[in-house]
Amino acid sequence: MNTYCNKKIGIIGGGQLGKMMILEAKRLGFYVAVLDPTLNCPASSICDLHIVSDFNDAEGYKKLAKHVDVITYEFEHINATILEELEQKGHKIYPSVKTLKKIQNKYVQKSELKAVGLPVPRFEKVSNEKDIENWIKDNELKYPLMLKTTTSGYDGKGNAVINSAKDIEVAYKKLGSGKTELMLEEFVLLDKEVSIIICTTINGDREIYPVAENTHVNSILDTTITPARITEAVNEEILSIIDKVMQVFESVGTFCIELFIAKNGEVYVNEVAPRPHNSGHYTIEVCFANQFENHIRAIVGLPLGCTKQTKPAVMVNLLGESDGTAKLIGLEEAYKDKNVHVHYYGKAISKIDRKMAHYTVVADTIDEAIKGAEKLKKILRVVGNV
Repeated sequence: MNTYCNKKIGIIGGGQLGKMMILEAKRLGFYVAVLDPTLNCPASSICDLHIVSDFNDAEGYKKLAKHVDVITYEFEHINATILEELEQKGHKIYPSVKTLKKIQNKYVQKSELKAVGLPVPRFEKVSNEKDIENWIKDNELKYPLMLKTTTSGYDGKGNAVINSAKDIEVAYKKLGSGKTELMLEEFVLLDKEVSIIICTTINGDREIYPVAENTHVNSILDTTITPARITEAVNEEILSIIDKVMQVFESVGTFCIELFIAKNGEVYVNEVAPRPHNSGHYTIEVCFANQFENHIRAIVGLPLGCTKQTKPAVMVNLLGESDGTAKLIGLEEAYKDKNVHVHYYGKAISKIDRKMAHYTVVADTIDEAIKGAEKLKKILRVVGNV
């Protein structure tokens, strides 16, 4: 009897990441239960059990725990207090709740990284406009600066750019006028933004994917190029940095570490995500074992698959262009290119700037993949039909 595949997996979140985890889990015959408040979420059609419950509902979490042997999650903005109670009662949760709680609060996360000597942009917790003004003055900081909520921010939500002194009041009000905990962070003069995906098993074995090069538009990931166009020296520095990062957030499962490469060549840690990541979607097409398969393997105790990249690739996010019933446009035209792979998430409703799909272009060279991806930006679209 295969004891591994008899394990039952619970996933908090039934969005695109949860769905892609399930696709890999199902290939190995796992039972999968999902907790998500949306009745027709992307994962609902392929999971064995869908618990329709709010992400803060204790009863929903308890019901999920009763049906599964191990719990994981597709995003970090969930109720860690409830998970901690479940973990204390013996339920297996990966990545661990201890790690989740460190990462959920950006100020705590950055403080943990800084405490072990890792390079991070300068940052400070602020409570009001005067705090912001004083920190800028005392540290002789130059604009622009980024004001952030310490929790719940993603894809540009919870961020406000301060380009000059007159923007302080506007940014402060935009983020709730102090009703939510805030932190101020300096901008790094960027050469590149990069990220790297790491998987760790219950036994402590680890696999690392190639460094990916990312471009953001309005703080939302637009394009990922792999492998990243960086020098071997920078690549080695990143590997050295992430080893220390994982000592801070030691746990089982998949992690994404986002980094800044400054124009002066210095490398800074930006953020850590305790889950498969948007910038790792390219692994589905061009790595022997993609990030979702290795995440499933890690949390059930199986050995990890090879993370070697077979060909250059470019991944592009497709965001909703308008609100309404979602409709994908241009698929037939896109598939005239044999190197194109489209992933449509199945979200019923399109919203402006909501992640609705992505496509990956695989080619023999990075330049060819970039050219193919740019061409598709004029073809593939997701709109909302009112």
